[in-house]
Amino acid sequence: MTDLESIPLSALQHWRVCPRQCALIHIAGVWEENRFTAEGRLMHERVHEASDEIRDGVRTCRGLQLISKRLGLVGQADAVEFRQDAPPFPVEYKHGRPKKDNADALQLCAQALCLEEMLGVTIPAGALFYGATRRRQDVPFTPQLRAEVETAVTAIRALLAQGQIPPPTPNDRCRGCSLAQYCKTYPPVADYLRQALAEAPDQTP
Repeated sequence: MTDLESIPLSALQHWRVCPRQCALIHIAGVWEENRFTAEGRLMHERVHEASDEIRDGVRTCRGLQLISKRLGLVGQADAVEFRQDAPPFPVEYKHGRPKKDNADALQLCAQALCLEEMLGVTIPAGALFYGATRRRQDVPFTPQLRAEVETAVTAIRALLAQGQIPPPTPNDRCRGCSLAQYCKTYPPVADYLRQALAEAPDQTP
């Protein structure tokens, strides 16, 4: 189970997409790859393995470790660009296309909040790079998006503290979810076993 004081940045995207998926991953430790998750993992690995570079006055640092003690978040930035006389600019790489919801933007904004705390700066924006379109999508870190990060972290921490798997909430994202098979079978068995163990008589001599 994920440490309540060290929530992975990826959990914000998992939670925004589906609280049940977030719980299966970060409470039950369930994970299964499919084509989509494998493609995403390989893209992140390629980005993180690339060397830092300076080009046209922009220094790009890859795989930068991030932490926010205030929010209790930990993770890694795919890339952070540093320009002279400008705030850091985080860039998150995604293998697919832009999504209808703001799950990716939420994760990117959380990275910015970590950087702000670590470096003592204000970061107004970042970008999402989508492999399917080969284009960047700028993301302004508005007060609303920042507030949503705070709300999400609070909700995730409460979910983890409770230790329960929420019921399924089917949506369009279920078809591409690598945990679909566990989503259908996990709760009844796990809840039954948990209850049975809790109600079992103490056999301690």
